[in-house]
Amino acid sequence: MKKIAIFFFITIIVIVGISYIYLNYKANYYEAKKENNQFESYYNQEFYGADVVTLINKAIDNNLTNSVEKDNKGKFIENNTNSIKIDIKMLDNDTTYDMETLYAGGMDKFIQYYNQIKFKCTKIEHHNMNGKVKYLLIEQITQ
Repeated sequence: MKKIAIFFFITIIVIVGISYIYLNYKANYYEAKKENNQFESYYNQEFYGADVVTLINKAIDNNLTNSVEKDNKGKFIENNTNSIKIDIKMLDNDTTYDMETLYAGGMDKFIQYYNQIKFKCTKIEHHNMNGKVKYLLIEQITQ
């Protein structure tokens, strides 16, 4: 009788453990999907400078929320799970700027000069570990 009780107890523990792992996986999957939708909706779409500011603010907020470390220049260091980097390629001077540079220069100035300029997200990359967005390349398409 004791052996049967131990067997059922171990079986219940295994079922609970598998259920926990599965539910945790699903929760992480839906969290990644929700976060990705914020960024992936811009992929191959044309949008204005104000939307670029929105994307940069979301990425910086995400990095700060997830405690992504910065280097000595104040740029976020890419990690394997939850960092997001955005580069903006400008036609005006054929230069690519990272989001930290534009953010430090002031988003108000960027909106002032580029609010009516069109941009397009041409490249998107994901983390291998969890599938979350890790990189966006946004290119200016009008002047």
